[in-house]
Formats: sequence, C-alpha cells, structure tokens
Amino acid sequence: MSITKEKKVKVFTDFGGKATNTGSIEAQIALVTERISHISEHLQANKKDFSTHRGLMQLVGQRKRLLTYLQKTNLSGYRSLIEKLGLRK
Repeated sequence: MSITKEKKVKVFTDFGGKATNTGSIEAQIALVTERISHISEHLQANKKDFSTHRGLMQLVGQRKRLLTYLQKTNLSGYRSLIEKLGLRK
C-alpha cells in the first residue's frame, strides 16, 4: 500500500507551509522520508524482495541529494528539518 492522498496533503502542509506547496524542498524531503519508512516496514516482513530493496536505495540516494542541496542553500532550514524528521542522531 502506498502513501494516501490525505497523508501527502498532511506532509505538505506540515513541511511546505500549505497543501499546494509541493515544490518546497523541505516538503519533498519529508515525503521521501515518509516513503522510505513505509518501504522499510515492508522489507522487514519481506526480506527477499530485492526489487523493492533497490527502490529503497534509490530513494535514500534521492533524499541524500536533496539534503545536500538544502544544506548548501539554507543551513538553518536544513538543521531544523533534520531535527523535525529525526535524521542524523
């Protein structure tokens, strides 16, 4: 099961400011993080699902690139976002 429309709207309003601000870098990172956590739960139960594992690795790489961009352009926003999402302990 993928992420529902209501869940996406909630992520965009929490991190992007409003539901229509889907291009915000913070909202994109939050949505990718949500997808990563969902896929990770799936892989806990299905350890031999290698194609999903490959998709997970692609999402992790995408999130890493987005975080690097955010860090270069807005360091304070980067720090607050990783604090909100619970990344980088």
